[in-house]
Amino acid sequence: MAGGERVLTGSLLDTIGETPLVELPRLSPKESVRLYAKLEGANPTGSIKDRVARTMVEAAEASGELEPGRELLEPTSGNTGISLALVAKVKGELYGARIVSSPASQGSNGAVRMALRMAESDPRHFMLNQYGNEANPRAHYEGTGAEIVDALSEVDALVAGLGTGGTLMGAGDRIREANPDAIVAAAEPLQGDLVYGLRSLADGYVPPILDVSKLDRKILVSNEDSVRGVRMLLEREGVFAGVSSGAVLHVARRLALELDEGTVVAVLADGGWKYLSADFWTAPIGEADAAMEDRLWW
Repeated sequence: MAGGERVLTGSLLDTIGETPLVELPRLSPKESVRLYAKLEGANPTGSIKDRVARTMVEAAEASGELEPGRELLEPTSGNTGISLALVAKVKGELYGARIVSSPASQGSNGAVRMALRMAESDPRHFMLNQYGNEANPRAHYEGTGAEIVDALSEVDALVAGLGTGGTLMGAGDRIREANPDAIVAAAEPLQGDLVYGLRSLADGYVPPILDVSKLDRKILVSNEDSVRGVRMLLEREGVFAGVSSGAVLHVARRLALELDEGTVVAVLADGGWKYLSADFWTAPIGEADAAMEDRLWW
């Protein structure tokens, strides 16, 4: 947003993207490796999912699939649902949502299965399906990845959390166009560890948009790694980020240690304010770790 180019906009949707890319010199483990964070919490609803929601809705409108009177349906643990509610409101619909809970024991995979059943049983429902919608990675190819390439002369490694796979696929493709040798690495939670916003492929579901063969690295991260990471972001750099960002930072620092020199970019998917009801920042590590397992934050 150099030069105040977007101070005046015609729509809140115009403020999606062009998020800050900030160097984290106090967190890079080597002076020869520069570590940057893409701060997606700067989007209107506070997460990277604003990019995806806008792109999916506008693609469905352009194709004629999304008609007036239909109800958007999406399996989400939170951020995507909030982003879709905003996009719908700006386009003239209600800003709100009817929440249908799926069994907690089935995790996000259960939410996907329930949403598919609902979409099949009621023609009013229009399921955008972020897990299988090509507009998801396109949002990151045209947006997140392009912004990183425009800002940095060369990127040696990109790190993002393993969720739907949209960021890794889309931004990863764009960065590899600029540097074919760039490493694209995923932060994946240990099976059984609930790192909010991320998924373990060991749970048995691979999102259709995720091509695992395009990942150079897939590094496992624990709840404790994630909590320590979000604390480091706040305490050393003043970055107030969401829980998955701690996992991404953990992987980014590990890759930085492996490089002799270069540039590593960590995509921090959301801000920390949605998680304030669970004290990840000041509680003893064990208590903060436990809060990840047994509490809904927002």
